[in-house]
Amino acid sequence: MEFRKLGKTGQGLSAIGLGCMGMSFAYGPSDEQESINTLHKALDLGVNFWDTADMYGNGENEKLISKVLVPNRDKIFIATKFGFRFKGEKASHSADSGTYFDGSPEWIKKAVDFSLQRLKIEEIDLYYAHRVDKNIPIEETVGVMADLVKAGKVKYLGLSEASPESIRKANKIHPITALQSEYSILTKDVENEILPTIRELGITLVPYSPLARGFFSNINEIQNFANEDFRKTLPRYQAEYLENNRKLAKEINDFAESKGIKGTQLALAWVLNQGNDIIPIPGTKRIKYLEENIAAASIKLSKSDLEIIDSILKKYPNVGERYTEGSMKLVNN
Repeated sequence: MEFRKLGKTGQGLSAIGLGCMGMSFAYGPSDEQESINTLHKALDLGVNFWDTADMYGNGENEKLISKVLVPNRDKIFIATKFGFRFKGEKASHSADSGTYFDGSPEWIKKAVDFSLQRLKIEEIDLYYAHRVDKNIPIEETVGVMADLVKAGKVKYLGLSEASPESIRKANKIHPITALQSEYSILTKDVENEILPTIRELGITLVPYSPLARGFFSNINEIQNFANEDFRKTLPRYQAEYLENNRKLAKEINDFAESKGIKGTQLALAWVLNQGNDIIPIPGTKRIKYLEENIAAASIKLSKSDLEIIDSILKKYPNVGERYTEGSMKLVNN
């Protein structure tokens, strides 16, 4: 496994991390034992960077991870996030009417203790604000997060889906080590202003959904998704974009096949090839897909490969937004 440095810390992390959300949340039914087996396999393969959040299954994902994290604490760099809360006990996606965002100092102080209790550890390696609360100055949010570092509850601080302006303001209060934002072959918004900003500041980009939510393997399977799978709500899987996206996926998959790899591996390799200061966290709950993802770390794309990918994308530009209108209001704040 190749390792990359996290921000200015010198901390070495596996070039590919593991997004754990789907083990407990958002992508339909899962099997706890299968997820635990996948976590153990990740360790065997050298994947030491694991990502979760308190909203994933309303804390259930942190509890699940703790079963492997605690006995292997010295081998795992654990990241979790705070901010999304639910009006009831049922966990749901960010745009659901029962979900709201709370970046208040009062909640941060409680949320970190809840996460530590569920993870059964004394210190979180990387603690993110899951979004930027538009009703609270980012300086105030990060000020409280900085207090958690002083208290020994958190080692490093991160933001998720923050604007360049918010990143700069936050970094003046306390060094921001990582920015988690969606970045993939289909979602390149961060390239405009965000990526140049964090590179200037020495902040690592941690792309979530680097496989575009499995787009290249599942675009023809939407009818088989479980009712609770939130991808069924996303514009890219809706009728007006579906025909375009199926053609796009086919051409990408055909090109990947010509190189002897899968479309998902090509998509992940594309992200990895964008710079050594980028550490993607593809999510999976199955060993088979974990192994496929890890293999993508050894795939090198030539200039010609990248040009072919760009030409395919330009043929099918009508892919749709990555989130619903409600969820889009919560990003780049």
